[in-house]
Amino acid sequence: MSQFKPKYITFDCYGTLTNFEMAPSARRLFADRIAPEQMEAFVEDFRVYRLDEVLGDWKPYSDVVSNAVERTCRKWKLDFNEADAAAIYDAVPTWGPHPDVPEGLSKVAKEIPLVILSNAMNSQIHDNVAKLGAPIAHVFTAEDAQAYKPRLRAFEYAIDQLGCAPEDMMHVSSSFRYDHMSAYDLGYGARVFVARGHEPSLPVYATHEIKDIGGLAATVGL
Repeated sequence: MSQFKPKYITFDCYGTLTNFEMAPSARRLFADRIAPEQMEAFVEDFRVYRLDEVLGDWKPYSDVVSNAVERTCRKWKLDFNEADAAAIYDAVPTWGPHPDVPEGLSKVAKEIPLVILSNAMNSQIHDNVAKLGAPIAHVFTAEDAQAYKPRLRAFEYAIDQLGCAPEDMMHVSSSFRYDHMSAYDLGYGARVFVARGHEPSLPVYATHEIKDIGGLAATVGL
């Protein structure tokens, strides 16, 4: 494994560090309306609509979630209830990290500043970051950037704020569609894919693949 010691390591938060519970929330809320054998297809539609909602102009994340729930309900011929979307959105700040995250981050944070770059609202993200159990030097949100990943504008905002060239940085994420394709296009010096099972591996876009954050230190020679 070739090693690269970046000036900063930027991280996707939800899914990569924080246990992303959109799908479990949807399963619970719609268990009385969607048959068990159809639930995974319903949840997949919800995922696809969330991605589509962040590709245009920025809007509050509550709107992203609400629109995605409404579009999923429309496809499945269900009545849309705003309370369902609100329940999912309001739960976000309560989500905690994957078990491997606090120790894995803490080891790296001793040597390299850690930065969150998240598709989040400022009112949400800081509760999740506080649960990570490691020092985070900077937190940048889609609300700050007025753009969601995978749009390049979201990444460019963080790069500008840090005053650092992308080739001197590493990005860590469990998603190619939201993160690594964009980081590759912008020329990040290293891109680490955390194989949490959300997406299949696409090695052309990643310089390293690890199974959890415990493997991060080795990628920077620690």
